[in-house]
Amino acid sequence: MDCIEAHKYSFANKTMLENEKKCGCFYCCRIFSPNEIDDWCEDEPNWTAICPYCGIDSVIGESIGYPLTKESLEKMHKEWF
Repeated sequence: MDCIEAHKYSFANKTMLENEKKCGCFYCCRIFSPNEIDDWCEDEPNWTAICPYCGIDSVIGESIGYPLTKESLEKMHKEWF
């Protein structure tokens, strides 16, 4: 999976993130536990995670098939911001 395809997992992702051990934000490039997420944006058909560190809706989980490393998140940041 590339960073273009991984982007779609940052939307309506609450159900997916509830089953993850780690997630990361491709805006601030932090990796953290989904348990740290307190804010969610209501999107159909699910809720979208808001990063607890920067407040941006750019959170992806570790199981989507895209590497969850600082370097890979930085690559996504360059692509999308």
